[in-house]
Amino acid sequence: MEWGNFRSSHLPLKEYNQDLDAESLNPGEQIFEKIISGIPSNLKIPFILRTPNMSAMHHDTSSDLRVVGSKLKDILEIPSTSLKMGKAIVELCDIVATRGARLSAAGIVGILKKLERDMVKDGEKQKPVVVLDGGLYKHYSKFSTCMESALKELLGEEVSDNIVIEHSNDGSGIGAALLAASHSQYLEVEES
Repeated sequence: MEWGNFRSSHLPLKEYNQDLDAESLNPGEQIFEKIISGIPSNLKIPFILRTPNMSAMHHDTSSDLRVVGSKLKDILEIPSTSLKMGKAIVELCDIVATRGARLSAAGIVGILKKLERDMVKDGEKQKPVVVLDGGLYKHYSKFSTCMESALKELLGEEVSDNIVIEHSNDGSGIGAALLAASHSQYLEVEES
């Protein structure tokens, strides 16, 4: 399912989401995608801080936050940062990743609840397969961990443990659809 352009009055759009949308290449479109993964960056240059850079800073475990300092210097041209500033940046990355992951989980739960009646075959409940397109889930462990935690919170641990989550890197959604279909076939054969 392509959900990037999903719209609802219940989406938690904040002022920065509206600013991000207004400065984007496609204002008014792909709103759900923008609130999950769009990240406004360097106060004056839109979109200079991309998710891979944010992920690298977020995963910096060095005692002096060397990666954070390097990214800020190379990308945002901030020559030096204090440890306190580095920790604030990591906390900001945490907030953005957590928000995007929880919104993604909510979208997945919404789809699963809508399809729940179709997940019973011959009186047996089928194991749902969710295939995510792109590298965000695969390469950004904070995002994937938070999304899985939100799924457990929303569905309960027993239900969420029965959801198979895979990823596809083709970027178009076609690979994700094919992987989900083949995985569903595999599960059907395995369970019979």
